[in-house]
Amino acid sequence: MTDTLKTISPVDDSVYVERPLASQSEIDNALDAAVAGQREWRAMSVAERAALLTSAVDAFIAAKDGIALEITWQMGRPLSQAPGEVAGFEERARHMIAIASDSLADVEVGDKEGFTRFIRRVPLGVVFVVAPWNYPYLTAVNAVVPALMAGNSVLLKHSAQTPLCAERFAAAFAGLPAGVFQHLHMSHGGVDAVVRDRRTAFVSFTGSVSGGHAIQHSAADRFIAANLELGGKDPAYVRPDADLAHAIETLVDGAFFNSGQSCCGIERIYVHGDVYDDFVEGFVELTNGYRLGDPLDPETNIGPMVRTSAATAVRWQIHDALAKGGRALIDSKNFAADREATPYLAPQVMVDVDHSMLLMNEETFGPAIGIMKVANDDEAVAHMNDSAYGLTACVFTADADAALAIGDRVDTGTWFMNRCDYLDPALAWVGVKDSGRGCSLSALGYDYLTRPKSFHLRTSL
Repeated sequence: MTDTLKTISPVDDSVYVERPLASQSEIDNALDAAVAGQREWRAMSVAERAALLTSAVDAFIAAKDGIALEITWQMGRPLSQAPGEVAGFEERARHMIAIASDSLADVEVGDKEGFTRFIRRVPLGVVFVVAPWNYPYLTAVNAVVPALMAGNSVLLKHSAQTPLCAERFAAAFAGLPAGVFQHLHMSHGGVDAVVRDRRTAFVSFTGSVSGGHAIQHSAADRFIAANLELGGKDPAYVRPDADLAHAIETLVDGAFFNSGQSCCGIERIYVHGDVYDDFVEGFVELTNGYRLGDPLDPETNIGPMVRTSAATAVRWQIHDALAKGGRALIDSKNFAADREATPYLAPQVMVDVDHSMLLMNEETFGPAIGIMKVANDDEAVAHMNDSAYGLTACVFTADADAALAIGDRVDTGTWFMNRCDYLDPALAWVGVKDSGRGCSLSALGYDYLTRPKSFHLRTSL
């Protein structure tokens, strides 16, 4: 009997999607096709690839209304917010297409009489992309489009929670040569088999720290690289000179958008004592204005978490903080949709917290945030660095010089001033510590999807 994937919608606990999982023979056939297709694809010029991928992006955007509705049903994000993911997909895809020609150009090393010398960036081969459910298109496009633009073929495996996203990719990219872009619904065993297979040249994985360790274990016997974007516990620091209204609005959104299920969402906040009380008061007031409920309702701005077990894990972090002296400032009774043993969880703001609490040191990935008072920049930096993670971090201040000086001291992949929870495709997307390794997007992202090949031609004897 064929194993089956079943996607349970957090909206109403119904089975939303059922798909057969790929057999080993289907995986073999896909890898063979990817190898064959890549030979043709790499021979095409960057301009030819760009034209085909631009058409693919156009096709994807044309289906945006159906795509947005599917996102809501698959993982619970409010329908009013789902179109933003389509817009982000377009921004990142078009940027990486636009910079490909310059980013992939031969590297000239200077004249030498009687010789022609240069370094060419050549594609790796078959790139295996393993994408998560929380931002199913934004995370996948970071790897899929630049990998293809670089001349690789791509095999995409999407989360079992968002399988229709892989199918939407396939529909939009149907105009590419056979084998160049494919997707498969796979079990964990199937993923392991693809990573271990000699036909796979590179792995791009976005997911949990434990998932990243599993990918590394699978690749351990092979000399291939893996780009890993893993967990986060991203901090914010509010200095006394910050525009408090802006900081409050931005950080509430950064903490609770997508029910807090964002790789680079804000998970802990440090506020200077001079503005701490005013900040907390404003933060709680704005949080109490959120509307938790049916994500299909246009008035809802916080939907269910992806599954009941995820909400239960966040509730446990809240209980742990309470047991250790923390105070909860939000009464969940004000959010009628909040119900135990369901994915519907009210946002929570906690104070009197410290780093002994799970809420402040373990990834929460849900709508709960701890706020700590600090005395100065040095204390804030020490707390921000006291974490196993380092994806993004931010400061709210009117002093750009101070922001740069503080940013130089914080262990993070991206440093923001007066904003958070954002990815600019012109900048390298990286993590440090348990947040991962490697790089995607920007011109530097192409370096990870190609290898340098040196040409040393003696033209005069």
